[in-house]
Amino acid sequence: MKHTILIAEDDRDIIELLTLYLSSEFTVQSVTDGAEALEAIRAGGVSLALVDIMMPGLNGYELIQRVREFSNLPIIILSAKSMETDKVLGLNIGADAYITKPFNALEVVAYVKSALRRYYQLGADSAPTAAPRVITVGELELDTDKFVLRKNGLIVPLTSTELKILAEMMRCPGRVFTRAQLYECVGGTFYESDDNTMMVHISNLRAKIEHDPASPRYIKTVRGLGYKIEDQ
Repeated sequence: MKHTILIAEDDRDIIELLTLYLSSEFTVQSVTDGAEALEAIRAGGVSLALVDIMMPGLNGYELIQRVREFSNLPIIILSAKSMETDKVLGLNIGADAYITKPFNALEVVAYVKSALRRYYQLGADSAPTAAPRVITVGELELDTDKFVLRKNGLIVPLTSTELKILAEMMRCPGRVFTRAQLYECVGGTFYESDDNTMMVHISNLRAKIEHDPASPRYIKTVRGLGYKIEDQ
C-alpha cells in the first residue's frame, strides 16, 4: 500500500512539480488552503504533509500547531521565508524539517522518503531479538510501537522528530551522541548549517521532559561532543 503525501501549497506550479516527482512512488493529495489541509489530515489516511507557510485559511504555522494537538504526523515545511528565525519558529512549533524555496525537487523526495522510513519503522519489530517496544529511563517510558512518551504515566506530546531523537538516546543511556549521529537517526545527512536545528530540537525536548530545562536531569550536553541521556 502506497503512502499518501499531502501537499498544502497555494502555488499550483509547485503542486504540479512536486506531484510529478512524487506520484511515481506515492499517492499524492493536494490542497491550496490551510483549513482544507487540516480537514484532510483529520480525515485520516495522510502519511506525511508538505506545508507552505503563506496560505489562505490557516497559514502553515497555524496549521502545524493545530495538527500537533492531535497527531505526530511527519510535517516538512516548504517556504520562501529563509530567515533563521523563520526556520527556528517552524521547528519549535512542531515541523520535522524546513526546506527553503527555491528547492531541488529530488531533495524534497529524499526528505520525504527519509521521514517516512524513520517514522513508520521506528517501532518495527522485524526479528525475535528486536529491541523492546517500551523503553524506560527514570520517569520516562517510550512506547516505540505506539509512538507515545509517558512521564510518570502522563502522555508527553512530542513531534515525530523529537520521538526519534529521544528513542535513539533512550536505547543507550550514558552513550554520547554527536549532533551528526542524531541528525542521521531522523533521516538526514548532517551539514554544519544544521547545527542550530539540532539544538532547537534538544531544547524543545528538554522543555517537555525536564522538571527544570535549565538544569536538565535527563538530556545532558557533553561539551565539544554532543548529547547523552542519563538515568538518575
